[in-house]
Amino acid sequence: MKTRQERIRYKTKKVSDRKRLSVYRSNNHIYAQLIDDAKGVTLASSSSMEKSIKDMKLSRKELAELIGKNIAKKIISKGIDKVAFDRGKYKYHGLIKILAEAARVEGLNF
Repeated sequence: MKTRQERIRYKTKKVSDRKRLSVYRSNNHIYAQLIDDAKGVTLASSSSMEKSIKDMKLSRKELAELIGKNIAKKIISKGIDKVAFDRGKYKYHGLIKILAEAARVEGLNF
């Protein structure tokens, strides 16, 4: 039986030809990046490790919302408005849900 992460990545890559918005959450930080699977390159990224975000001293929920808005602005500035959301091995709740909804509010479609 495949792991949750393998199932989600398979569906994301095979069903859709959109760029992939991948999210990773560690115990201390949150990362989001836009990946072009056809070329195998990262087009945009945002994380809680960026100096401008790290100095703000926000809670984890506020960080997730800020990173969602930040990555959405970067993606839209590149002329991409439709992406496939890759939540990885995480359930769609908590910080992952907050990040995704913040990106949707900024105008990203997935």
